[in-house]
Amino acid sequence: MAIIEAVEEITDTLDKNKYAVGIFVDLKKAFDTINHSILLDKLERYGIRGKAGNWLKSYLTGREQYVSIGHYHSEKLGITCGVPQGSVLGPKLFNVYINDIFDVSQVLKLILFADDTNIFFSSDDYTDLVMTVNRELKLIKKWMDINKLSLNINKTKAMFFGNLKYNIELPIIIEGVPIDNVSENKFLGVIIDNKISWKPHVRHIKTKISRSLAVLNKVKQFLDKDALRTLYCTLVLPYLTYCVEVWGNTYKNTTNPLVTVQKRALRIIHKAGYLDHTHKFFLQAKLLKFQDLVNYNTSIILYKAFTKLLPANLQTRFEIREKVYNVRGFGEFKLPRTRTTRKGFCVSVCGVKIWNSLSLQLKQCKNIHRFKFL
Repeated sequence: MAIIEAVEEITDTLDKNKYAVGIFVDLKKAFDTINHSILLDKLERYGIRGKAGNWLKSYLTGREQYVSIGHYHSEKLGITCGVPQGSVLGPKLFNVYINDIFDVSQVLKLILFADDTNIFFSSDDYTDLVMTVNRELKLIKKWMDINKLSLNINKTKAMFFGNLKYNIELPIIIEGVPIDNVSENKFLGVIIDNKISWKPHVRHIKTKISRSLAVLNKVKQFLDKDALRTLYCTLVLPYLTYCVEVWGNTYKNTTNPLVTVQKRALRIIHKAGYLDHTHKFFLQAKLLKFQDLVNYNTSIILYKAFTKLLPANLQTRFEIREKVYNVRGFGEFKLPRTRTTRKGFCVSVCGVKIWNSLSLQLKQCKNIHRFKFL
């Protein structure tokens, strides 16, 4: 959802012909540097007091650590900061710890997912954009210093979106150090570029899938179709489905390489020839083609919008048509007006088109599990 929100924000800006910048913040060992005293104070302000507060205090404090190598053990050292990782509670405590960062700036758009912090801002004027971001980043850096979080300036990146009419001369600066300006960057597992073209991400996925296909090709002599299908669902399908509703809605020639490698995977599963048609293989294996995966995952987002299961900031982007003059138009969303093709590829636009084309039976499903099944 965080990726959808970020892409919607960026494409909104480009659609309005404004300048936009994204700051991809890197925190040094974010989970390990959380100060226990500050965290407990914030928990108390949020109303976690009494027995609940004491329970969390006992969970965080009184822990010790040491190094063990063979028969040798170091002295024990008390743990004064950090939350245990690998638990459900760790990310939640971190979210509580960093939550008030939203109060630091009234102009920047912050999108957080656990310790992944991303900042976006747009303006009609490029110079004003850079000056505003630099001013507000001073406040963000001051907040991090107060909360004992360490910002890794060398790994923090800036990205300007859209077609700038002139070269970027004014840098984004943190503590007097210009941060790197990049044309692409990994954002929550998805490679985003300054044109929102998704070409770098598709190339990345194709490389990953090609390695997985090499494994499938080697073991196809020893495994049957069912086992190969299971390997496909383990080694290939996750790459094709992760956030595909965001990056999969784009030009067909951009995603064609993934269509090709998916077909190759189906031929390996069914031990078919290089030129054999794959349509029947998809039917036999009960697997969706790439474009069907895109439409399927996009429609799930729209079902959540229709049943008001989306976060509030995304829910506002979907508005049901009030006046419907026939049963066929039941449950349709209003189609937003767009100026650019890039905005037209967003879930808030192409998703609405997919949803409005669905049958009445699908729209009236009582729960999302039934919707997915149909």
